Amino acid sequence: MAKPVSIEVYNPNGKYRVVSTKPMPGTRWINLLIEQDCRVEICTQKKTILSVEDIIALIGDKCDGVIGQLTEDWGETLFSALRRAGGKAFSNMAVGYNNVDVNAANKYGVAVGNTPGVLTETTAELAASLSVSAARRIVEADEFMRAGLYDGWLPNLFVGNLLKGQTVGVIGAGRIGSAYARMMVEGFKMNLIYYDLYQATRLEKFVTAYGQFLQANGETPVTWKRAASMDEVLREADVISLHPILDKTTYHLINKERLATMKKEAVLVNCSRGPVVDEVALVEHLKQNPMFRVGLDVFEDEPYMKPGLADMKNAIVVPHIASASKWTREGMATLAALNVLGKIKGYPVWSDPNRVEPFLNENAPPPAASPSIVNAKALGLPVSRL
Repeated sequence: MAKPVSIEVYNPNGKYRVVSTKPMPGTRWINLLIEQDCRVEICTQKKTILSVEDIIALIGDKCDGVIGQLTEDWGETLFSALRRAGGKAFSNMAVGYNNVDVNAANKYGVAVGNTPGVLTETTAELAASLSVSAARRIVEADEFMRAGLYDGWLPNLFVGNLLKGQTVGVIGAGRIGSAYARMMVEGFKMNLIYYDLYQATRLEKFVTAYGQFLQANGETPVTWKRAASMDEVLREADVISLHPILDKTTYHLINKERLATMKKEAVLVNCSRGPVVDEVALVEHLKQNPMFRVGLDVFEDEPYMKPGLADMKNAIVVPHIASASKWTREGMATLAALNVLGKIKGYPVWSDPNRVEPFLNENAPPPAASPSIVNAKALGLPVSRL
């Protein structure tokens, strides 16, 4: 059995034992647990992804709760081990929980937490950054300069796409998709086309109001359109950002056939989930269409890329950093810790997991509630009236 070689312990005499499988940003999350009589153990093993055996060793014979990561395989084996150790709660430090077998957690009566409500703006900002970087070929130009190849201005050197007046397409206009759309519309005066199963009324009102503002000041107004199908967005948009959930209906949503319908000089951005894009088909499309560009934060077989992707000059690839702003990551750590603490202390579940500001206010104690428990209904947990 593998065993973590390095553990950092806070409040060793605490009544409740809470384990974190990774060091997390900030110290507030540690202090909040300590203040409630928790012994906090943080695995500092120099290993990017812990195995199931590593985590079982961490859980040990007595463990009240675990804070884990999206890269870990939380299924029958780990939930049974946690339950045997007296554990009541597990929380991902992530909004997604594709790595968690919720049915197994239900079987063993373990609450599963996640951390929505803090990733909206930071994820949208990265999608916008990738959009601009790809459209203006910034990474290519940076590599060119660093290689010492620049010997003077040329008319055709790294000519990219102007965003102003072009059309931005959003597939999935939820919180993150809508925030991204607002940034691109207001920041670059782009027109919007979006596809979502539900009408994004607030987004539509925003674009309408901004268009009226531009027109009143003598500028061309921006417009919006709700597409009847995703394929309509792919055909019409110059920049397309993907923000769907990942399930069996969105697996390989972007495939060879749909890539072929897009404009030859389009920009495709994915900060949602890697398997939404058929990466093999994407590599082939990039090879055949050198002016087509992509910005990817997630990958189909993370942490690996499909063969050939790393060689594509028309692809910008970053290592799943959409939530990697200091405020967001520290907030995620705090919410994950409070999810576990809330179940240990018998607190109810917060009524709206997307309105988490009271938990993030450092000048006041957090509410006596678990911010977000995804299987609260299945476990019959009470809902906070706060």
